[in-house]
Formats: sequence, C-alpha cells, structure tokens
Amino acid sequence: MLNTAFLVFLIALAAYAQQMGRTTRYWDCCKPSCAWHGKAFVSSPVLTCDAGGTKLTDPNDHSGCDGGASFSCADTSPFAVSDLLAYGFAATSLAGGSESSWCCACYELTFLSTSLANSGKKMVIQATNTGADLGLNQFDLQIPGGGVGIFTQGCPAQFSDWNGGAQYGGVSSRLECDNLPEDVRRGCYFRFDWFEGADNPAISFKEVSCPSELTAISGCLRL
Repeated sequence: MLNTAFLVFLIALAAYAQQMGRTTRYWDCCKPSCAWHGKAFVSSPVLTCDAGGTKLTDPNDHSGCDGGASFSCADTSPFAVSDLLAYGFAATSLAGGSESSWCCACYELTFLSTSLANSGKKMVIQATNTGADLGLNQFDLQIPGGGVGIFTQGCPAQFSDWNGGAQYGGVSSRLECDNLPEDVRRGCYFRFDWFEGADNPAISFKEVSCPSELTAISGCLRL
C-alpha cells in the first residue's frame, strides 16, 4: 500500500509534468530559429526550404525574412493523424527554459477551451522556433494563413504573391484558404476542418517523445 508521502510525491510529479499554457497561430514563412546551428544538442538543425520548396541543409543560409534564401518548408503545416489527434510544429516560449531545452522537443497539447475541448482532441507538436513577442508557456502553432505577425516580409519573398488575410489572425474562412499558394492550402484547410476554426484555445501540455512523422519532416532530433 502506498504511503501518504509517496502519494503526495506522485501528485506533485504529475502536476509538474502537465503544465498550463495557451496557443496562438502564425505562418510567417521565415527560417525557424531552431534551424540555426548551435541552438541545442540535436542531431541536426531544423531543415529549411528555398523559395521553390527544395530542402536546404546548410544551417548558415540566411533567412528569407532577412534577404536570404532560407524559408519554412510547406510540409511543416499541421495534419490530422486521426479524428482526435493531430501533429504539427510551433514556435514556443516555456517558463524556466530556453531554446537549448526546447528546440526540437515535442509536446502533447490537451485543449481546454473552444469546441476542441468538447471533442477531446489533442495535438502533438515539435518546437522548431521561438519569438520575442511570445509570452511564457505559449505555443504559436504554425498554420498557413494564420497571420504573419511581426515578420511581414517573409511570405511575399518566398511566394511573390501572398494573400494571407490579417497580419494577426490571418484568413477568416476556409474559402479564403484558396487565396494562398497551392503548397500551403492543405495546412490552411486544417484550421477549419480538424481544428474546427478554434481561436487560440487554452491548453495543458507535457513533454513527450517525438513521433517519427514529425522528426522525418524537421530532420531534427534531440540527443
């Protein structure tokens, strides 16, 4: 029989593992922060793409948001695994950590608000970016048409023509996803299909092992 002290320890451990946070959304086309060399102890930095969608492997390539040729890849769009589970990528800022502790780590997000909470849906994301404009325990989900945020120059540089809706929040309907380049429309549709058009749902989260489906896309595993 478990003694009281051990039960208290288990409860505290569970509370530590499962933390509270919030989500937002973005798609700025910029080279993600974890794609630079030396950010964390990983197999290799996150892969990026040129404007034509070809994978780049040199972590020293400059970001397309700074006049370079390195952009986020279209395959980092979120996707449904089942009716109740989806995978994707996010920019993160976590209390008590830094890029060295969260770059290429994966987290299971349990939705606590909006219709997603009623559906019992969860999402596993890999952290591939961060942002100076993020608050603590914030997951800025990479969703095409989710708004470019503070970096307005990246998507026009990558695609020449970009009609991604409002700077913050992005497109307002599934129909508007059709205004985006074909390569990223699927990820935009995801927001209005599996994600049910949810607007910045609250979450609880915990770190989990990265699914191979995500690391195969990012090329990055923590060591």
